Amino acid sequence: MEYTEKVIEHFMHPRNTGKLENANAFATEGSPACGDQVTFYIKINEETLIIDEIKFLSYGCASNIATASITTEMVIGKSIEEAKSLHWKSIVDELDGLPPTKVHCSVLAVDALKNAIKSFEIKNGLREPEPFNRQTILEELKKVIYSQAGQDIVTLKMVKYLNFDDGVVTIELDVPKFCIYKDNVIEEIKEHLNKFSEIKEIVIKD
Repeated sequence: MEYTEKVIEHFMHPRNTGKLENANAFATEGSPACGDQVTFYIKINEETLIIDEIKFLSYGCASNIATASITTEMVIGKSIEEAKSLHWKSIVDELDGLPPTKVHCSVLAVDALKNAIKSFEIKNGLREPEPFNRQTILEELKKVIYSQAGQDIVTLKMVKYLNFDDGVVTIELDVPKFCIYKDNVIEEIKEHLNKFSEIKEIVIKD
C-alpha cells in the first residue's frame, strides 16, 4: 500500500494530538472493533464562533492519524460555518491522495468534526436536535464511499432498498458480485450505523 509523502509526514509527526481539557465540543466516530476511531476536542469561541483550538485522539492506521492531523490544521482559526463546509475530498486532496481502501478515514474525520460542532450548536441553542428516522439512515449511507468510483453508495444508486422498522434496518445493495470492495462497503455501512442507539439490528442483503 503506497502512501504519499504528506500522509507519511502527518503520520510520523501528527499535529495537535491529545485531549483538550478546556474543550466545549467533542465527538468520537468509528470503533476500535472496526479498525479506526477518531475523537476531536474543540474549543469554540462562544462570541465569534471561531475554532480557537482543536486536538484529536486516534486509534487506527496511518491514514486515520494523517487525516485527523491535517483536518485540525485546515479548520483551526476558521468559523464553525467554514468548518462545517469541509468535504472529505478536500482532505484527500490536501494529503495528495489516499489509497482507495483508506478514503473512508477522511470521511471519518469529517464526521467527527461536524458532529462535535453539532453538539456545540445544540448545547448553545443554535440548532434543534434532529429526529431519528429513515432519512437519518439515508444521510449516513451517503458517507459510505465506494472506493472504486470515489463516490458514495447512495449517489451511485447502490442502495436498492432501505427500511427502518422497530429498531431493525434492512438494506438491499446492488454491488457487483465479485467486486473486491464489496466487503469494505458492508463493513463501512455497519460502522456508520452501529453508533446509533435507535438501531438494534442491521440486515444487509446483496
